[in-house]
Amino acid sequence: MSTEAMLTEEEKALRERMQDFVKSVPRQLLLDMDADKVMYPREFLEEAGRRGLLGLRFDPKWGGGGMSWTSELAALEEAGVLGTALACLYSLVSIVGEAVHVFGTDEQKERYLKPMTAGKLTVAEGLTEPRGGSDFFAATTRARREGDVFYVSGQKRFIVGAEGADLFLIYGKVEGIEDPKKAMTAFLIERGPGVEVHHVYGLMGTRGGGTGRIVFKNAPVPISNVLGGEAGIGNGTRVFHQMMIPERMTSAGGAVGMGRAALEVAAKYADRRYAFGRKIRRFEAVSFKIADSLALLDAARALNHAVGVAIDSGTIPPGKVRRLVSEAKKFSTEAAWDVVNHAMQVLGGIGYTNVFPVERMLRDVRLITIWTGTNEIMNLVIQHEFYKEFLSTPLKGRDIEGDAAEADAVEEKEYNEPEKA
Repeated sequence: MSTEAMLTEEEKALRERMQDFVKSVPRQLLLDMDADKVMYPREFLEEAGRRGLLGLRFDPKWGGGGMSWTSELAALEEAGVLGTALACLYSLVSIVGEAVHVFGTDEQKERYLKPMTAGKLTVAEGLTEPRGGSDFFAATTRARREGDVFYVSGQKRFIVGAEGADLFLIYGKVEGIEDPKKAMTAFLIERGPGVEVHHVYGLMGTRGGGTGRIVFKNAPVPISNVLGGEAGIGNGTRVFHQMMIPERMTSAGGAVGMGRAALEVAAKYADRRYAFGRKIRRFEAVSFKIADSLALLDAARALNHAVGVAIDSGTIPPGKVRRLVSEAKKFSTEAAWDVVNHAMQVLGGIGYTNVFPVERMLRDVRLITIWTGTNEIMNLVIQHEFYKEFLSTPLKGRDIEGDAAEADAVEEKEYNEPEKA
């Protein structure tokens, strides 16, 4: 494993605790979730809470583990072995908890974060709307204020936990504020009056997490449930940018576990299956797929670890953090997709059946290149933040462009820059 030498003893111990937890998850639960017989496995989160495996990065004062991002990434890899539905439900405590931990009042942390990390309060987050996906600020969900109560109306879809979660982190625009970015506000909305589940999706994979569409019809939200209280009104844009860190890092961490699980199935099969009198792992067509998979997962794991260290350092500018987090999410999810495809190819026809779990893994892992911002959006963020830093930073190293034999032929360097009016 590429990061083994970098893990602390505490992180190795956490990984073992997480492995024990993952082993304890009933096989039948995975089968029933994939068959849509279980819509929301609350007991999974309750058990994780009992074992102290939720909210790993948060202050122990609020029930967290006081650990680092690198610690959580080690845990997320193990959660990823279970597939995207359970890994996502596990990650939601990190995602929604981040918002409350960073922006919440002490009262909100006491009321929501503590039971969240204990596995007693289940959570979900609403970002996407039917008429808007990647364009977050095109959201049409509105909040009308009357005294100390907001009435939220609108809808969010593709919410993992729509069917089952107790608390929703929802973004909406406060009426009366013209600038959409200043109007955007984050609300903590409890399941109750004005909160209706209108559709639970039939999914290709990632089943059993209660993914659905929620409609808010003048849902009453006291000002104490604005994230950050009175001071949090109009603070939704800041919350959103902060939230993209756990959104994308949990996807990156879980993706490595998903890919690793598929690789382990394929590697074991390749060592036991014979063709033409030899184990199929002796054929280059098979063994090279195993080698490619190992390299992809080791690279993804190392990148995630490095980005985790960068986030924890607190010394990296926000723009560069956005770029690095986007790189981790993009690379890890695409690596996982490639690895699962390699695994199915190694297994051949039997891999396409439910005799092995690779067909479910393939259905599951396809989603992670789409959610929390498609990987095309990751590319936009990566290049944007790169150019912003690159073009504004003076050259410190060698000027490589000057090493060409005719580097001084300035008249030949035509860039066709448009003439200014």
